[in-house]
This record gives sequence, C-alpha cells and structure tokens, in this order.
Amino acid sequence: MNLSTQQIKDINSLLNNTLTENRKNTFERVLGNRTRYLTVVLEDIFQEHNASAVVRSCECFGVQDLHVIENRNRFTRSVNTTAGADKWINITRWNKTASDNTKPCLSSLKERGYNLIALTLSPSAIPLNEVKLDKPTALCIGTEMQGLSETVHDLADTHAYIPMHGFTQSFNLSVCTALCLYELTNRIRKLKAPWQLSEEETEAIKFEWLKKNVKGSKRQIEDFLAAAPSAV
Repeated sequence: MNLSTQQIKDINSLLNNTLTENRKNTFERVLGNRTRYLTVVLEDIFQEHNASAVVRSCECFGVQDLHVIENRNRFTRSVNTTAGADKWINITRWNKTASDNTKPCLSSLKERGYNLIALTLSPSAIPLNEVKLDKPTALCIGTEMQGLSETVHDLADTHAYIPMHGFTQSFNLSVCTALCLYELTNRIRKLKAPWQLSEEETEAIKFEWLKKNVKGSKRQIEDFLAAAPSAV
C-alpha cells in the first residue's frame, strides 16, 4: 500500500476517532517521546529471554528502531517476556543466508549518519557516560559470552563500557542493554538536537499502530480509499 503523507494523516484522523480519549492521549504522549536519534544493534544473540527483554527495554525507553544481526544465531523472542512490546517498535533483521550480515547493517547506519558505539571491554573503551551524543547514535551489543565481532570493533566510531565496581566483569546482556538505554535516553532528551520524530515519521508510525490496534481498521482504510480513488 503506497500512500501519500496526506492520505496517512487523513486515515489517522479517521481511525483516531475510534479510540477513547485516554487511548488518544497515551498515543500522543508515547509518540512525543519516541526517538530514532538512538537505535540498538544486536549481533548474534541467541537466548530467547535476552532477546525478548531487549525488545521490551527498547519500547519502554522510547527507542523506535532495533536492528538484529543474525549470522550464526536466530533471533527469537518470548511473547510472555516482550509483553507485546514488539508491536510498537520497528525490528529490522539482517539475516541474508551464507553472508556476513554485520557489515551491511553497520554500513547502512553509517550512511544514514549514525555514530556507531561498540559496547566492549577493549582497552580503547571509554565510560559510557563520556560518549558524545552530538549525532544520531547506534548502540552495538554483542552475543552472550563472546561479545561483539571484530567487524563491529573495526567499524565502530567509539568503544564504550559500563563502569563496574565489583568482582564481576560484566552484566547480563539484557540488564546491560537496559542500563545503557537508561543512561543514553536520559542524556538525549536533554539535547538541543532534534531527537524527536519528525512530523512525517510520527504520522507513519501512528498509522502502523492504529492499523494494529483499531478493530476493523483494514475495512475502514479500504472504504476511505475507495471513496477517494483519485488520491491513491
């Protein structure tokens, strides 16, 4: 379905009228806090619980986009753990067969202006709270136990770590992601940079949400388009 921005706005207005006032206000509040200034990249994680928890954390902290690289491990998630969070965010899966999917994923983000942050314990890593956020940022997190690949380390603009003060050297992957998102989203929302969604992005995302959440939305959209065929 190839719709113009104006058509999407009109359909959103139509479907929005079927929501309760409370639901309308919730949609507006959540959309106002959504961001694409920060995105998360997961490379080859394999534990279902971790995958699901990361999806949930992204949604809770207002991160709209999650990129999943599947070279060796398939990304699976539990409905119980995500608690429906996956229907509110965009998950892009990089899983071309017999291919290293890491480089095309990161290259695509670089081309779109993202600064790549590799979460790692490498000697060159700096504390996460010292990472510059002067441009859109992609936080890269690697597989359980092994961490990020050499490809990510090589392509990343910055290496960062979470300071720890105990004997243990690392957090669980899902806990690590949540801590990073808490730190980075708090900082991003204080920036003067345009961290919020553009008007066009807001309408497009709202359109997808309304389609999934309004009963009979497909029929209402079809009727709307049939009544204005010249606008298609």
